[in-house]
Amino acid sequence: MFFAVIIITFLLDQVSKAIVQMLMYHGESIPLVPHVFNLTYILNPGAAFGLLAYQTSLFVTITVILTAGVLFGYRRLPLERHLLRYGLGLIVGGALGNLLDRLRYGFVIDFLDFHVWPVFNLADTAIVMGACFLVWDLFSSSDHKPKKERGL
Repeated sequence: MFFAVIIITFLLDQVSKAIVQMLMYHGESIPLVPHVFNLTYILNPGAAFGLLAYQTSLFVTITVILTAGVLFGYRRLPLERHLLRYGLGLIVGGALGNLLDRLRYGFVIDFLDFHVWPVFNLADTAIVMGACFLVWDLFSSSDHKPKKERGL
């Protein structure tokens, strides 16, 4: 299931970006829920919030190292840690989606615009959801360990 989550996340991200590129022009904004949510096609040369703009080699290097680490270590994860596995799958799938954009274009295609937050994409959404799953797993798994294992 881990690899299926990665592949589905990656494909949904890439297909959504391809649709935006085909149907919109750069800078175009289409209100879907006026004053709340638009589709806004932008090119992001940085990370979240546009930080570290044009540091493509840094982002590529970090993504490759972290992805390789997760892929190398995922088999060591206990099978019953579903949230952990799904979370890592979402993070890797999202990271690979943004990585492909950086390698192909030198920037990331963003289009989800809620006005109160910088414009983002499905890969970013998957990464954030994956991180939430990891935190949820961390807190829920520590509750199920016997007191002896937790050092109490």
